[in-house]
Amino acid sequence: MPEFDNPVAGFGVTFKAMFKKRLTEQYPEQKKPTAPRFHGRHQLNRHPDGLEKCVGCELCAWACPADAIYVEGADNTDEERYSPGERYGRVYQINYLRCILCGLCVEACPTRALTMTNEYELADRSRESLIYTKEELLVGLQDGMVDTPHAMYPGTTEQDYYRGMVTGAAPGTVRQEARSKDQEGSGGAAPQEASSTFGPGEPASEAVSGK
Repeated sequence: MPEFDNPVAGFGVTFKAMFKKRLTEQYPEQKKPTAPRFHGRHQLNRHPDGLEKCVGCELCAWACPADAIYVEGADNTDEERYSPGERYGRVYQINYLRCILCGLCVEACPTRALTMTNEYELADRSRESLIYTKEELLVGLQDGMVDTPHAMYPGTTEQDYYRGMVTGAAPGTVRQEARSKDQEGSGGAAPQEASSTFGPGEPASEAVSGK
């Protein structure tokens, strides 16, 4: 090929590209939909009655290759119950400055407490705001749920929760008032339950499958 043909061939590629449809995405005005199994921001899930699925086992933190997850577990008590198991995640943090959104934490979770959403807008103005806490990760309440802490559905065990037999909070379930640190240290009696009461809801026979 003669040397003077090389520039012509190069310009030919340029001219072909000039008439092609532009692929510029008008973000953030037009947000592109994500794939159904897209790995986005995490969320902590609840059981149908409102109790948290996280049992504070810390397996997600051990599985994280970027050391982006920090978990502190604590024991449930009859006065303060946050999950059906013996323990719950008292502190739960994900550092999105480190997280690579690989999903290994989701695979390691034994109770399906941690899943990933399609939310990908995680940019912010400070490093501190990119460390998401439990309050930011915990999913909101849906119909039939009561905020924690509160007792398990009467007559059930933690295995019933994991098998999906509990489908809603028992009628009359109330959110227990968390005890203060002073009362815990002095051994004082637990405060009275909150006055806000969950409505009549479903009959007890319908709230737990097979019960």
